[in-house]
Amino acid sequence: MPVITYIESSNGKIKKNGFELASYSSELAKLLNTTAIALTVNVSDCSELGNYGISKALKISDDSLNEFNASTYADIITQAVNKTGANTIVVSSSLDSKYLAPILSANIEAAYINNVISLPSNLDPFTVKRTAFTNKAFSDTSSNSEKVIVGLSNNSFGLIENSIPIDEEIFEVSISNSNLSVESSEKVSGKISIADADIVVSAGRGMKGPENWNLIEDLADTLGAATACSKPVSDMGWRPHSEHVGQTGKPVATNLYIAIGISGAIQHLAGINSSKIKVVINSDPEAPFFKAADYGIVGDAFDVVPRLNEKLKEFKAQNS
Repeated sequence: MPVITYIESSNGKIKKNGFELASYSSELAKLLNTTAIALTVNVSDCSELGNYGISKALKISDDSLNEFNASTYADIITQAVNKTGANTIVVSSSLDSKYLAPILSANIEAAYINNVISLPSNLDPFTVKRTAFTNKAFSDTSSNSEKVIVGLSNNSFGLIENSIPIDEEIFEVSISNSNLSVESSEKVSGKISIADADIVVSAGRGMKGPENWNLIEDLADTLGAATACSKPVSDMGWRPHSEHVGQTGKPVATNLYIAIGISGAIQHLAGINSSKIKVVINSDPEAPFFKAADYGIVGDAFDVVPRLNEKLKEFKAQNS
């Protein structure tokens, strides 16, 4: 029985976390002495998944699925599970997958283990390490269920290249129209989505107003980063709520998180704690964020950010 993974996409292209899911699923399949299968929706070319160990892609093509709906997507994954006989299902830790996973769990009577960061240490019972207490601790979680849904934390496993031939197969599904308009995922207005970003440039009330956000956007453009903000900024309407990161917003697990003019409330720190390197720019040397930072700059953002951006542009020009 294969491992099946749901690969998220946007505008017909596989999202970046899809390749990490493919890597994890193929390595998990090796442990289980089986193969890894991917399920995609409205993706024309899945060949790149073969670079990360996926032997087959089940491709669903239906325009009615362009808008995400948790119940509908859980139902089509259920149909894929029933077709393949899979007992192990891998999904991401995105908001969409967190919505659909509990419904899928009920559909197929499976255990759902989220925030997973490693391959299982034991297969009987199925035991994996996961983060707990807003990434402040780890726990080994076991399940004796016949079926298990693994929710893989973003940027926790990495990419493992394992090129094999991939078979792309059209998968016909039955879709219930009654569910299609229940809910949809939030649209991304920026150039790079927070979920797909390796680097996030985030700012808070220290920017003094939305008219100054061009400094943040310019730095993000230079770094190829997504832009984000603290909760007060989104609450005041300076930035869209889709950019609010933190425990009460979107959690991020990036390679680099730059916080500008953000004091570092505990809820914000909890949501970005999984980021590998945290850089803080703040004029207040007593800002709580400095205690969590790997690197810190005490200074006025209106002075530091333009100078930092200029140096980065010079570095890129010299090394391009």
